[in-house]
Amino acid sequence: MGHYAKVVNGVVTNVIVAEPEFFQSFTDDSPGEWIQTSYNTRGGIHYIPDSDVPSEDQSKALRKNYARVGGVYDNERDAFYEPQPYPSWTLDETTCFWIPPVPYPADGDLYEWNEDTKTWDALPTAE
Repeated sequence: MGHYAKVVNGVVTNVIVAEPEFFQSFTDDSPGEWIQTSYNTRGGIHYIPDSDVPSEDQSKALRKNYARVGGVYDNERDAFYEPQPYPSWTLDETTCFWIPPVPYPADGDLYEWNEDTKTWDALPTAE
C-alpha cells in the first residue's frame, strides 16, 4: 500500500491509502493530480515506521515530507511542506521545514512566535 495526495493548484486537498494499481483503473474527473507521498518521511529522511530511527533504505524518502490536507506541494522542489507560518520564516531547502529568524529557546519553557517583534514570547506557566 502507498499514500497518495490529491493536489490542486499546489494545495493538498486529500490523502488516501491505495495500491499503485488502483490508479490504473481509477477515474477522477476533478481538477488536480494524485502524487505519491511517504508516511514515514520527514525532512527528507525516511524513518523506520513508528520511530525516530532513519531507515537504511533512503530510496523510500519521497518528496521531503508526508503530505497533509491543507499543506503545500511544490512542483519545482518536488516536495510537500507546511504553508509558511510567518512572513519572516524561511524554507530550509534540504528539509523543507520552515525556519524562524531566531532559534526556539532551548531552556525547556514554552514560547510562541511574535511576528511583530521577531522574537519568541514566553507562554504563562500554569501553577
